Amino acid sequence: MSQTLHFPEAHELPPPREVTPAEVTAALAADRRLVVLDDDPTGTQTVADVPVLTTWTVEDLRWALRQDSTAFFVLTNTRSLAPDAAAARNREVVRALAQASAAEGIGYVLASRGDSTLRGHFPLETDVLADEVPVDGVVLVPAYIEAGRLTADSVHWMRTAEGMLPVGQSEFARDATFGYANSRLPEWVEEKTGGRVAAADVLRITLEDLRVRGPQHVAGLLGSLREGRTAVADALTDDDLRVLALASATAEATGARLLYRCGPSFVRARAGQAARAPLTAQELRAGRDAAGRDTAGQHGLIAVGSHVGLTTRQLDRLRERGGIAEFELDVHALLDDERRAAHIAEVARACARALEESEVVVRTTRSLVTGADADDSLAIARDVSAALVETVRAITAERRPAFVVAKGGITSSDIATEGLEIRRAWARGTLLPGIVSLWEPESGPSVGIPYIVFAGNVGDDNALADAIDLLRSR
Repeated sequence: MSQTLHFPEAHELPPPREVTPAEVTAALAADRRLVVLDDDPTGTQTVADVPVLTTWTVEDLRWALRQDSTAFFVLTNTRSLAPDAAAARNREVVRALAQASAAEGIGYVLASRGDSTLRGHFPLETDVLADEVPVDGVVLVPAYIEAGRLTADSVHWMRTAEGMLPVGQSEFARDATFGYANSRLPEWVEEKTGGRVAAADVLRITLEDLRVRGPQHVAGLLGSLREGRTAVADALTDDDLRVLALASATAEATGARLLYRCGPSFVRARAGQAARAPLTAQELRAGRDAAGRDTAGQHGLIAVGSHVGLTTRQLDRLRERGGIAEFELDVHALLDDERRAAHIAEVARACARALEESEVVVRTTRSLVTGADADDSLAIARDVSAALVETVRAITAERRPAFVVAKGGITSSDIATEGLEIRRAWARGTLLPGIVSLWEPESGPSVGIPYIVFAGNVGDDNALADAIDLLRSR
């Protein structure tokens, strides 16, 4: 199948249909919020000025519902959990959300944010959510425009240095826990559901639908969904996603109950936001000064847990720029109960001392250690992430950094919740176009320390070094 796939040239396609964010916003119900259950923290990297929760008590959810925002995120971090635990967490969140919604008198629409390279607990999470909140259809929209994760003719692609590659042929498709074979989304759905949903039964929303027939036609397609039927949507541009967002808002207004499984870009479209330029050093300084929180140190901490090849190349470029001290958490020591605690303490002390003079990178061993099967590999990843979090907590307790960058999805979630004790925050924008989200903690011990969520699989080889240069100039 891979030999027959062809990424279309622009001249082979109808031109995009322009839809403005204002048109989407006007169609959204004023008394309803888009609630994004994010399976790791990197889903916030396309939006700005949106609340983020890392806990989901009824009071936390009520706080988020009261904010002047069309959407908010709840960080579930389920990509790092075993299936049973991921299912239980989704149920816990949505049941608390139902109570918060009733108390505030504000409705909601659910989005389950998954990875744009198709990793994560699908269909488990949408099955659980649909069981808790009955829906007419599940709409799969994995596109991530800035990162080059695009869908055409129902085939999902990713941009590489060599050109566009079907995701089923990428390193992400060989993931030890969430691997797959198919790049065409209907076949991918059939594969991931174990045949429960046949590819032929998946509704395809194509570029022809979005660009030629337009939002009213697409709203009709979405409104035709029944009994949780799955739809998959093409998208090559933000306009394509805004057509879909306008259509979905229209369908919802006429009674359609839709659940979304999406990449980061659809969240921005559905929230009625336009793409924003990255934050500048001047804006970073202004935000810090306005808060009166210039209590952080002079140098920042970069914690790296991601093992994908891109992260390793980005680390190489950061080293070439200089001005960093680098320390390794040895995975074999971390998995040895007798050596673990002493090794973490030793590395944390060295990092805290080095923060006096330079930016500090603390990273796990670059060679990936996997287990006997998918569950065992996930357990090892959780153990290593917990050790990195413990190290960050020890470092920041001894010396307050100017900023914290977390590289990797599981890494960013665990450091936010356990390392820095962030409970409520605002995603203020990005450091690079459409990627690398900056969170401003709203309360707790990390207030005043910018927290940067940097996915393992985004950006070019210079992206990490460029982000650190910007943070150094703040």
